[in-house]
Amino acid sequence: MSDGHGSTPDTPPGWASNQPPPYGDAQGTPWAAPGSGPGGPSPSQPPPQYGQQHGQQQPPSSPPPPYQQHPGHHPGQQPYQGQPYPPGQPHPGQGYPPPPYGYQQPPPALRPGIIPLRPLGVGDVIDGAIKLIRSNPKAVLGLSAIAAALGAIPVAIGQALTFGRIGDAFRNNDPTALETTGQTDFLADYGGSLISYAVQFVAVTLLSGVLTRILGRAVFGGKITTGEAWRLTRGRVPTLFGLVAIEAGILLLPLAAVVGLLYAAAVSGIDLGAFVLVMVLVMILYMVYAAFITTRLVLAAPAAVLEKTGVMASLSRSWRLTQGSFWRLFGILLLTSILAGLVGLVISVPFSFAAAFVGILVSGGTGVQILLAILLAIGGTVGAMITYPFQAGVYGLLYADRRMRAEAFDLVLQTAAIEQQRQGWVHASADDLWSSSATPGQPGQGAPWPGR
Repeated sequence: MSDGHGSTPDTPPGWASNQPPPYGDAQGTPWAAPGSGPGGPSPSQPPPQYGQQHGQQQPPSSPPPPYQQHPGHHPGQQPYQGQPYPPGQPHPGQGYPPPPYGYQQPPPALRPGIIPLRPLGVGDVIDGAIKLIRSNPKAVLGLSAIAAALGAIPVAIGQALTFGRIGDAFRNNDPTALETTGQTDFLADYGGSLISYAVQFVAVTLLSGVLTRILGRAVFGGKITTGEAWRLTRGRVPTLFGLVAIEAGILLLPLAAVVGLLYAAAVSGIDLGAFVLVMVLVMILYMVYAAFITTRLVLAAPAAVLEKTGVMASLSRSWRLTQGSFWRLFGILLLTSILAGLVGLVISVPFSFAAAFVGILVSGGTGVQILLAILLAIGGTVGAMITYPFQAGVYGLLYADRRMRAEAFDLVLQTAAIEQQRQGWVHASADDLWSSSATPGQPGQGAPWPGR
């Protein structure tokens, strides 16, 4: 019986029939099929859209809301409207939010030359070093071949003598000849290596300076001839030799102290096990020291060439630029050494095997010795001809990267690159941009960019 308030026998007293379920009329339940049951939509009423409650009417003047395509939707597939969303698929509102109004993707960094003009990643450094060789192969590989040949020839001569004498000993089946060979070839092997190191000290030092000057122009997409690179670098040769001499002294003096300590321990009659333990610990400490010094001073040569600073100023400049980035630089230098060693090994090993077979199978003689020396020299020269410029390129690009990160030097490079693109060519005055006076702020005191 009605109580006069529009209630039904199923509703509690005092509640109107238009109250929400369970006290009012059912507006359709998820358990009833559309169009069936007392609360289902009438045939003239369209089924509710996704996200629309039963009973809500869309304004007749406005079109239905557009369906938001979900990430898993494929072109040509009909969207699900008025039906439950397929299981396992994300809700349309749960995807990535749309970009804010007016958002535009930032343009890529300028790349007029071998690197993008922004702080560099590891891949950018390796790729830039390779592009340095490819962008100016005549100058880069030509100079590297000269330096590599000067360093490989003394070693090749000593190894050729060794292979020839070992081959004679095997062919004559004379074990005593092997012992004599080992004693007589000691001077040939180590003498050739010492001469090679002395030659490399001169040749590689000059090469690194010239290649750094070529790199400074290649960053802007410009090329430079061998003669021009040498003309711009020869004034920095005394500084480069001074840097190498000081760095060698910093590394060799502690090594001499280590050798003296080990010799004193051996003479004192220390136990063999204790002596080996002390030797291993001392060598580990020295390797850590050498890695630290080499990493902190690796940017001295590029700074000396590009900024035209003196010996001590270049060392101090490298020390400041590498501050706070030791482990990153150390990792890149270690990776560079591994890559260069593998490339050199892959190139030189076939020539070494060929020389060994010739020395063992062919009777000895002057002609055979010359052939062995030629094979070994070719292998060493080709391998070093590629690894020398690669390593020099990595050092120069690390220098550029540290300046971009610590001094916002990429702004200087970008401004110059835009002006050069407007003019349509790279002027020789681009070399002056590497001077520290072109950097915003004092050398080493520029404000670093956030997150760099």
